Amino acid sequence: MKKSNKGKKVYVVFVAIISLIVMIIGLVATKNIGRNVNDVNREESLKKLSKMVENINPKESQPVKAIVSSTDKANISRELPDINSHEIVVNPGTTNYVEIYASPEKAGKGKDGWLTETAEKFNQSGGVTVNGVQYNVLIRNVSSGQAVDYVASGKAVPDAFTPSSDLWQSMLEADGVKTSTISESLVSNEAGICIANDVYNNLLSQFGKVDMKTIIDATASGQVSTGYTNPFSSSAGLNLLVSILYEYGNGDIFSDDAKEGFNKFQGNVPFVALTTVQMRDSADKGTFDAFVTEYQTYINDNKLTMDYTFVPYGYSHNNPLVATTNDANKLEVLKAFGAYCSSDESKKLATDYGFNHNSNYKCDYKKLSGEDLRKAQTFYKENKNGNPVVCVFVTDVSGSMLGAPIAALQSSLINAMQYINNSNYVGVVSYSDDVNILLPIKEFDDEQQSYFKGAVQSLRPSGGTATFDGVCVALDMVEKQLEITPDATPVIIVLSDGATNTGYRLEDVEPVIKGLKIPIYTIGYNANIDALQEISNINEGACINADTDDIMYQVKMLFNSSL
Repeated sequence: MKKSNKGKKVYVVFVAIISLIVMIIGLVATKNIGRNVNDVNREESLKKLSKMVENINPKESQPVKAIVSSTDKANISRELPDINSHEIVVNPGTTNYVEIYASPEKAGKGKDGWLTETAEKFNQSGGVTVNGVQYNVLIRNVSSGQAVDYVASGKAVPDAFTPSSDLWQSMLEADGVKTSTISESLVSNEAGICIANDVYNNLLSQFGKVDMKTIIDATASGQVSTGYTNPFSSSAGLNLLVSILYEYGNGDIFSDDAKEGFNKFQGNVPFVALTTVQMRDSADKGTFDAFVTEYQTYINDNKLTMDYTFVPYGYSHNNPLVATTNDANKLEVLKAFGAYCSSDESKKLATDYGFNHNSNYKCDYKKLSGEDLRKAQTFYKENKNGNPVVCVFVTDVSGSMLGAPIAALQSSLINAMQYINNSNYVGVVSYSDDVNILLPIKEFDDEQQSYFKGAVQSLRPSGGTATFDGVCVALDMVEKQLEITPDATPVIIVLSDGATNTGYRLEDVEPVIKGLKIPIYTIGYNANIDALQEISNINEGACINADTDDIMYQVKMLFNSSL
């Protein structure tokens, strides 16, 4: 009998232990029931981040003010790189020639090389003789927005340029540059929104048609996620901006209705892409249901034509040929070249490459003045975020940054600080072996701008490269600021040569970055770009490979699109 009771007691204890284990497992398994997976990931990421920052133990410097002077204000000529950083795609082969800046979709290679091939054939045929002198053409690949900046600033003025759209010509004239139109359209192209086929079909079943207004309304209501590129540099981005204002304002692009409509649209845009590549990569990851492009790009990409429907919008991308010279001989050369581009052979090549698309789409918008276009860009700059941005700059001050890299970093940040909206919140972190908080996050008013400049000027390189320690501290600063300003948009910008050799590694920090969903933009100075690209790829950031010549302009474009 005693033996039997002992057996029962053992059994009871065993059952009790099993029950306790099951209960504990159940509590662990069910503690997150009813909570969003993103919330769970975020909470876990914050716990990990807190431990990491505790281990890093960052120092905090006393902020130092610097005088923000008139020399820190906009100077386009200073910001632009030397024109020789842009590729000459067609050499003239003669002493006498006209130089033409041409947009990349027609002055590139392959299906983007229509003008490249046409100009080469023109030169091979002997070009044109004017007053006994033989002239050829030189073609340089320069994006439309940057070409306008070169000409308007006077830093590098070609004899002519051919932007994607005559919107840029209008802005150039508003900047006080006299131009003459050689050809209103070398080739025709259309701006359009590529929208995923399933999303297109859903909108079609809901509304009976899908046009630009349908897509922007669906974006404004949160049904569709739309991406576009910086309207300060991208023809498609500029076109979309004024088209949205035009649609919502019924032609009055600066009416209250236009501004309200844009703000609703922009409030549901994940981010404005710095480059077309960044936008396309994000679309491939599913961040965007729709994004802007041109028909010539769309029709030459099998993946786009298979997975997306092209919906045209806005003003035609008419690719004019615009003279900026008043030299009579060169104007005759440009007229001859324009006529050559209109030959049957050239037109056929353009059609083969995706231009001159025979579409039923017609734009009914009235022509906008250059002054209105500049005003629209200013409106975008002031309203693109809707809510303020919280941004921490993470600056590499390791020994490898000594010399030209740190000088480029300092000059580019000080120059570009003028492009940060005053309503945003900004902080600065530096790192080498250790991490130093140089400037706690505060609103970017005049005083914070002075401290920002002082922090950047104080950077002195030495020691190792603990990049991810710096990123962790920045993430922690941003998260604490978001507790105060919860509606703000978080951004981190890492400026480095990309070589991490101490502290936390990418694999340690990547889950935290993913869980917090904070985009990290990286700017490389003589850098290991692959290492920086890995950081930016985590949450849809962009990576800028900037040499010491073009970094000012690149950072300016980043700030215009994101800050």
